[in-house]
This record gives sequence, structure tokens and C-alpha cells, in this order.
Amino acid sequence: MPCPPRFLPRLSASRPTFFPHGSSPVYSRKFVRPCSCSAPQRLQASARVSSQHHAQLNPTTSDPPTPRADHRTLAKTHDLFITSPYSPGSPLLLPNGAYVFHKLQAFLRTQYPQFGFREVLTPTIYKKSLWEKSGHWENYAEDMFSVQGRGATGRTENAELGQDEEFGLKPMNCPGHCLLFRDEVKSFRDLPIRYADFSALHRNEISGSLSGLTRVRRFHQDDAHIFCRPDQILDEIKQTLKFVGMVYNTFNLGPYKLLLSTRPKDHFIGTVEEWQRAEEQLTIALNNSGREWAMNEGDGAFYGPKIDIILKDSQGKEHQTATIQLDFQLPQRFDLQYQASPEELEASSTSNEDTSGTLNAAHRRPVMIHRAIYGSFERFMALLIEHYAGTYPFWLSPRPAIILALSQDDRVLSHVSHLQAVLSGTKSSHQLSTNSADKPQPLPLSTIHLPVDIDTSSRTLSKKLAEAISKKYNHAIIVGSKEVDDGSMMLQTLNQPNMQETENMLSFVLGGRAISGSERKRTGLSVKMQPEQVRNYFAGLVDSYL
Repeated sequence: MPCPPRFLPRLSASRPTFFPHGSSPVYSRKFVRPCSCSAPQRLQASARVSSQHHAQLNPTTSDPPTPRADHRTLAKTHDLFITSPYSPGSPLLLPNGAYVFHKLQAFLRTQYPQFGFREVLTPTIYKKSLWEKSGHWENYAEDMFSVQGRGATGRTENAELGQDEEFGLKPMNCPGHCLLFRDEVKSFRDLPIRYADFSALHRNEISGSLSGLTRVRRFHQDDAHIFCRPDQILDEIKQTLKFVGMVYNTFNLGPYKLLLSTRPKDHFIGTVEEWQRAEEQLTIALNNSGREWAMNEGDGAFYGPKIDIILKDSQGKEHQTATIQLDFQLPQRFDLQYQASPEELEASSTSNEDTSGTLNAAHRRPVMIHRAIYGSFERFMALLIEHYAGTYPFWLSPRPAIILALSQDDRVLSHVSHLQAVLSGTKSSHQLSTNSADKPQPLPLSTIHLPVDIDTSSRTLSKKLAEAISKKYNHAIIVGSKEVDDGSMMLQTLNQPNMQETENMLSFVLGGRAISGSERKRTGLSVKMQPEQVRNYFAGLVDSYL
């Protein structure tokens, strides 16, 4: 159902936020670096405020309220994930957790076309010679997992491709995306090229520091790389900062802090002059953004400086999430080139001049921008779990609705089963046959699927409602003999946030009529509706990110 304009999400950057958490300070002092390609280091304690502002940044959140359970406790309550000693640092997502994960992924996937990203898939393991070429083996090897191939000796020399060398599990996607770019000759007209990748990554974190979803060894990123001309850098960073703001406002994550992380003292590749040039570009982009930012000296990735986006939880602990990294090094190491424009060829000097000696006279090097919006999906999920404390917006909720049967009469149970199929999206409201499994038909790709549960136990309605409320279902749907007779259902809101917008959506679906006083209950709104009306109402909530 098309969503009326007034129900579109309000993306005001001034909306406040907080992150409830547990009463026990269980987080590690050293946090996971979930960004595209940076080494795991703790943010330096002292930050120099940008020369434009000369003032200490305001905290990213206000003083926290009374502490609540942290994401690991909430995960047990709401069946989100477990951990196992058989795979430390690799959370096992239960159906509810996997649902949230895939909704987060689908949200970004839906936004990618308007920002020009194309999704790719790349291998999990590469030979050691690739990591030597990229510089990871020299600067990042202790944070990687190595894999020995069958009958391999592990020998390789000077990044030369060997037949029996060892492999490394990828901690990041950038070398693979360089291989994709290098596969065919690009023209200046083709740029920018934007690759996005959701592949799983592995980093060999210290076992004693592993914690829930915030400190892990196996994780996923909304990892992307932009290959552009030097004159496109500022526009690409500007668009990426807009992307970050749009996403964080959709989740109501409120104020966040921007840091410019500069060249590390040790373990970096390239010349100091190249680093200074890259840092100048990011400084200009930050100043043009109109937001306050601070300098975080020495915390850049080994191949380039970066902009880090920092959020605070309710304990005041800072978490790096999004990142934007500028890289002149990997394009040289992988000999990436594009056919230059006449203007570039006529110029006596270019901003991407390099000394590799392999650049074709008619070609120029692209600049590579590493970009992640969530950062680590797992860490972002941990922040959202604590932020929502079980009361998720409908479109993201793993428990959007539960159907409660008032009796165990066969007619009631049959109607409950039919409504579950309709509301979950596996059957249309006019399909009355319950044996559709005999002749299954493909569902449209546009179908909105929802995990609608049922409770057909013999317990009283009050007990069923109490449990549904405690489990944070957004809605309860009550079905008895009266509902069977007229084919309807009684929809009741339980833990649905944004109640004013929710009421507006209900009114719209009901033909514009106002919700009456008798439909307002202590626990929420209670409205008698037809299956197709409820389905349209649910679709409206999803489309409006309510």
C-alpha cells in the first residue's frame, strides 16, 4: 500500500536519544574497530578540537537515565543470539536476531541505488601474496587468521603469487574490490565506481576481550569502496556524510561525534607528503559539512586517514560505528588506472601523481574511498538492542504481532491459522484454502513478510496479553467466535512506539475516520478490522519506518 506523504519518517537531526544498558559495566575497555580497514586500537584519550571551532565537543548524548540491562541480557530475554565456546567471538543468531540482522541489511540495500552503489560478492580467503601486495601482511598479520591449503608449504616471496602458499581469512574487503576494479580498463567517464559488500569478515581478537556483539572475531560490515577521480573526492565524501546522517536519523540515533584520525606514528604505507595531502582533503570535507569535529591524531588506518563517527551508550562509553577513509596507497599497490580526460592530460601536475613508475602516460590513478555506514553490523545491533530495550519500531521488530485465540474451537483455530498466513504475507486474504502447501505458488518479490506468531493455548486472555506485553510484541490480534462469524479480528497495540504516527496510520487505513474513545484502552488502541485492512496498516508501518 502506498504510504501517504504525511507518514514519511521525520528525519530531524535534533531528536534526542539514549542507549539503555545493563547495571554491570561488562564492556571491554578496548573496543573492536568495526570500520572498513583500520587496525584495532583504542581511541586516544586526548583529542585536539578542530582549528575552526577551538572548543571541546559536546557529549553525543545527555546524561543517561537509570541503567537498564545490556544487550547480552536483552538478547536472552528476546531470543536474539547465543555464544558458544566452540566458536569464541562468533555469535550465533537465533531467528529473532537473524530477522533484525536481515532487516538492517535490507534497509541499506534499499538505499544503495539512490547513492549509486552496486553490490558485489567476494571470496572469504585469499593467498598470502595478495595480503603482501596490499600491505596487510606486514602491518596487520597478527590480527588475521591464516589458513594452510592442502599440501601447502606456505612459502611465498615478495608478494609473488605461489602455487602452495598459505591463505589468510579476509579482515576487510578492499583488496578484493581492487581486483574487481582492475579487471577491465576504466575511462574517466566511468568514475566514480562504487562497490558495496556484505561479506563476513574475520579478525583475530584476543580471546579475553571478546564480549557479546561488541567485541567479536567474525562479523559483517556494510563495507563499500568508491573509486573516483581526484576532483570528485569532496563530492563523494559530502554524499557519504549525508548517507550517514539519513541512516542515523532513521534509527533516531541522535547526535554523533566526528573525528579526523590521522597518520599513525608507526605501521603506515606511503609517503608523509601523500598522507598530508589526504588529510587536507578530509579536513576540507569536514569543514564544509558544517558540523563540529575533532582531531584524533595517530589513529588512522595504515594506508590512509579517516573520518570516524562516534556514538555513546548510556554508560558514556564511546563506540566507533561509521567510517570514511581516504586511500592513495592501494591504487598504487594494485596498479589501478583509468583513461584520463583531456583536461587531466593537459595539466602539468595532478593531485594523484605517484612515483610507482607503472602508470601509463595516458592514464591516471583513481583515489579509493573506504566507507561503512553501520560499521560492524554486530556492534550496531548491540547499540540498537540497548537503545530500543525490546520496544523496536514495527518495521525492525522480530515480534511485530501475535494472534491470541479466545477458544480452542476448531473454527477459531482454523481462522487463526488463516489470519497468520495472511498477515505474515504467505497468503492473500481471499485465499480460503488451508492446504496451499499441496500446490505452492511463488510469492511476489515485493511481498512484505512478517513473523506473526500465534497463541492457541487454553490460558485466559489476560495471561496471554500479559505475556505478549512482556515479550514486547508490537501488536496483539484477538480472535474468537464473533471474529470467525464476520471474518474480522480485534487489533490491539501493545509496545508500538510513535503512537501518534501509529494512530494516524490506523485512521488512514480505516478510511480517514478518527479513533473513538471506546477504542482507547489502558494498554493501547483496540480496533476491530478486516484482514486486508490490517495487512495494509502493517505495510504502511513498514514503508514509513514506524
